[in-house]
Amino acid sequence: MKSWCKALLAAMFVAALSGCGDQKESPSAAQVASAPEKTSATAATALTHNSGDAPANILTITAPLIVEHQVDVTAQREGIVAKISADTGARVAAGTLLAQLDNRQLTANLEAARAKTRSIAADLKNWQAEAEVLKADYIRAQRLYAEKLIAEEQLQHAKYKAESDEWDILRVREQLNTAKEEEHSLELELEKTRIMAPFGGLVARRYVREGQSVAKADRLFWVTAEGPLRVRFTLPEKFIRHSKKGQLLPLTSADLAAEKHYVKVVEISPVVDPSSGTIEVLAELIGERGQLRPGMTVTVHVPNPQ
Repeated sequence: MKSWCKALLAAMFVAALSGCGDQKESPSAAQVASAPEKTSATAATALTHNSGDAPANILTITAPLIVEHQVDVTAQREGIVAKISADTGARVAAGTLLAQLDNRQLTANLEAARAKTRSIAADLKNWQAEAEVLKADYIRAQRLYAEKLIAEEQLQHAKYKAESDEWDILRVREQLNTAKEEEHSLELELEKTRIMAPFGGLVARRYVREGQSVAKADRLFWVTAEGPLRVRFTLPEKFIRHSKKGQLLPLTSADLAAEKHYVKVVEISPVVDPSSGTIEVLAELIGERGQLRPGMTVTVHVPNPQ
């Protein structure tokens, strides 16, 4: 009986030792639960550092492409559009006629003003010729008076007549100047009926049609230059020590993923905007423009200072 009990106790002791060894080799429930979390965190870290879209040391800024010359061409006087010479999409040079307002009345007024100017000019020549005659009469009267052949009153009469004619010449000359200014004013008004492109570029929009009545300051066309393409953006003030003119920055467009471009910094604001704590930067596209067009949204990649 005692031998049997000893054998039973020995077997139980061996089983207990075997159970303890298995527990050490098997992972706990907490260890099993934490394993997926560690794996996911490692994958997320690798994705952040390996991603080429937004590296930690690059600041990406989205802004529109602009051009320096881009204006609405407006009417400088009222009138009726008599002719449209350029439509949307047309490429024009500086001074190209875009539209013509009805100018018949102004043309008639200008011709009348020119006729008046010619008349006054002829009148001035007549007064000048008469002045020469009166001047000669005064000189002759001086000689006759010296020889005691005429009275002093006749000499004074010849003198005042010559002087009076000089004042008439001055009056007519001022009338001529006024007529010329009126003529020039009408020429300017006539010039305003010719709607012309202020610079070379592209007619982006046309707002009027033939026969339409327009008032002063009404929009007629939108003309934009095609280049150079520029982009204006702001940077945090910490970039002021790391940005300089001539710096090259990569530029991309989400709609033109295959095209790679660069812009050169041409202007940096000398002051920091106190309300936003930023500086303004202007950069210009260099090299071929490809499919880039004014108004497109692009992304500038700026190295982030460490």
